[in-house]
Amino acid sequence: MSDSKAVIRAYPDGPLLVRGEFELQDENGEPLDPERATIALCRCGRSALKPLCDGSHALTRKAHRA
Repeated sequence: MSDSKAVIRAYPDGPLLVRGEFELQDENGEPLDPERATIALCRCGRSALKPLCDGSHALTRKAHRA
């Protein structure tokens, strides 16, 4: 990991984007390998990849506009 502190950015109607040095843990405190240095965390609860975002929030927004 890099020496940079984690920065978490909330996107309106979207995920939390996490960049920098961080550790992702499951509900038992066990580390999860995010497989990348920047991750998007689901906030809508619809992702099939929880806790990671899979873009499902965008499909929900489109359905509401139709």
